[in-house]
Amino acid sequence: MNLSNCLTLSRILLTIVFVGALALSAPWSDCVAFGIFALASFTDWLDGYVARRYQSCTNFGRFIDPLADKILVAAALIALIPFQAFPPWVVIIIIAREFSITGLRLLALDRGALIVADSWGKQKTFWQLTTILFYLFLLAAKNYSCSPWISWLWMHVGPLLVGITLLYTLCSGFFYFWKNRTLFYTHPS
Repeated sequence: MNLSNCLTLSRILLTIVFVGALALSAPWSDCVAFGIFALASFTDWLDGYVARRYQSCTNFGRFIDPLADKILVAAALIALIPFQAFPPWVVIIIIAREFSITGLRLLALDRGALIVADSWGKQKTFWQLTTILFYLFLLAAKNYSCSPWISWLWMHVGPLLVGITLLYTLCSGFFYFWKNRTLFYTHPS
């Protein structure tokens, strides 16, 4: 267990704390949830940096890192549905894509291959995290300000970010399946 893998596992633990904070109805809980999610998102970048910098990439890390991302994102998307940040159908599509890619990775492992994140997958993660952070920031800000800008951002910029996120999610999923389509035609050795 190296530092990079510990950071990845901490993201899973931070997800639990994040969901707990967001579920509380205290005025400060949205700020705490935002901070925890931001910290968890930062660990996504940091664990990759540490693994590359110190050449400590492991097969466990290559598998658990995207899984930790999926757990964090799925938890946040589901937790934000009651706030009407994400429409339920968008959440279902995003989570279905995440499960599908995890299944594809498991199939690849069964065939002796490893699917690592490509640029589309990294962009997808960036937009998912950015959109979630945007909504969490606005949730935290509304507790301290009744500015009409918060509502305007929520109603106009938020849906645009959701659309971009959905587009990257669908495109990256398509490209993962397209690039690895031969996995469906080969048999395990």
